[in-house]
Amino acid sequence: MAETSRAAAAIPHSAEARERRIGFACAFGVLFVWSGFLLSARLSPSIGLTPFDMMMLRHVGAFAAALPILAWRGWPRMTLQRAAVLTVFAGFGFPYAAFFGFSQAPAAHGAVLLPGLLPFIIAVVWWVAFGEAWSRRRLVCLVLVAAGIALIAWDTFGAWPGAWRGDLAFPIGGLSWAIYMLCVRRWRLTALDSTLAVMLLGAPVTLPLWWVFGGDTLVAAPIGPVIFQTLYQGLFAVLLAGFLFTRAMNAIGAATTSTITSLVPGMTALAAWPLLGEPLGAAGLAGLAVVTAGMVLGVAASR
Repeated sequence: MAETSRAAAAIPHSAEARERRIGFACAFGVLFVWSGFLLSARLSPSIGLTPFDMMMLRHVGAFAAALPILAWRGWPRMTLQRAAVLTVFAGFGFPYAAFFGFSQAPAAHGAVLLPGLLPFIIAVVWWVAFGEAWSRRRLVCLVLVAAGIALIAWDTFGAWPGAWRGDLAFPIGGLSWAIYMLCVRRWRLTALDSTLAVMLLGAPVTLPLWWVFGGDTLVAAPIGPVIFQTLYQGLFAVLLAGFLFTRAMNAIGAATTSTITSLVPGMTALAAWPLLGEPLGAAGLAGLAVVTAGMVLGVAASR
């Protein structure tokens, strides 16, 4: 009898441990997809694509990727009104702020002000919405992340006069993503349902608007980069990143997930050095190390 009781008690614990492992794997997967998203968004102005063009390509690619899932699974398990709310914030607010920001500012700015600020935005939103207290260890973690991001900002911001226009847009994108996460948690939605809703509703709104008001920039752009942006933005940045982030949040919590993604600024800044010719100095490298320390501490605290 005692052995049976112990075995029964071990089942939920084992399932919880497995769920956490899945959550951490998804969160670290987001790092690479989001870094690629930031870099590809930064590259778009160099091939003549406007933020409006990028939104159209993103939503068309996502809609095409959603059709097989829709045929297999059916409409997301939520009302049309809730799907529309998710699309407003995750389908329009977050990406358009990013695309506009990168038309004015370098990759390092967007990496610092979009995913870099996300842990702090989420901490405030979760405190207001759910009364979620900040532990002493979490405060130390946030201080380390803030110090590292400040070093990266110190190293990169002064070299780009006029980038403030884009810099103002990035926090708006972070707030939009935090509100999307808030809705997912409050309505107890699954990762697939939430992501699928955004994929299905974005294109029917964006495509007609782009057809009427869009310029000729997309027609003049090279076909290869246009296809790449459509595939990456739709398949990876919307479907894969949206699913991984929401799945990680449901498994390990928004605070831990956003703490892990605070590594995105450093990863993006490092990659932008050889790919975009946007160098990172000693302060930026030190900032990357400090952010990493804060992320490790935040993950350890979540255990």
